[in-house]
Amino acid sequence: MRLSFYILITILLASRAWAQSDTLSVKEHPPVVVADKVVTPTWNTDPLSPARAAFYSAIIPGLGQAYNKSYWKIPIVYLAIGIPTYLYIENDKELNRYRDAYKSRLDGRTDDEFYPGRQDGVPRLSTDALRRAQNLYRRNKEMAMLFAIGFYALNIIEANVDAHLKQFNVDENLSLEPFMYQNYFNNSPCIGLSLTYKLR
Repeated sequence: MRLSFYILITILLASRAWAQSDTLSVKEHPPVVVADKVVTPTWNTDPLSPARAAFYSAIIPGLGQAYNKSYWKIPIVYLAIGIPTYLYIENDKELNRYRDAYKSRLDGRTDDEFYPGRQDGVPRLSTDALRRAQNLYRRNKEMAMLFAIGFYALNIIEANVDAHLKQFNVDENLSLEPFMYQNYFNNSPCIGLSLTYKLR
């Protein structure tokens, strides 16, 4: 029984040793012949590209993003500029309504749209309430204008920066990867960044 156990263990271990490959042997590879060719960079190297993208975005918002082939950003640009523009127009209409009513009250008339509606002859909105409403809509209108101008400028800056980043060389030979390993001294995990550059 004991002999058969030793024979079985020997056969199992021998088969594992036979399955290992020889790592010390030198393998002959045929020489690699590379044809003479001019290597052209695959990224955009036009130095005027950022200025052109910014110019296009200044002419028509979103055109610089289309020039950079970032088509998904165009709806964002139009929403960012369109919503404050819409709010500017609506607040301007409301400001004009309250301003016209306020001017007619100062003239002593009672025919504005905010006067009638109560049975006791007191206006629905007082003259002071009309003045406060004017200030509110004027402030909202000015803020909407500032946001629209800010998003318009941001559209131009984004097109310029995106065109600059398109020229950035993202090479396969350069990599930056996060890594994590176990510190064997105090048995705690260590994290870091690995910067690798492959030389040809």
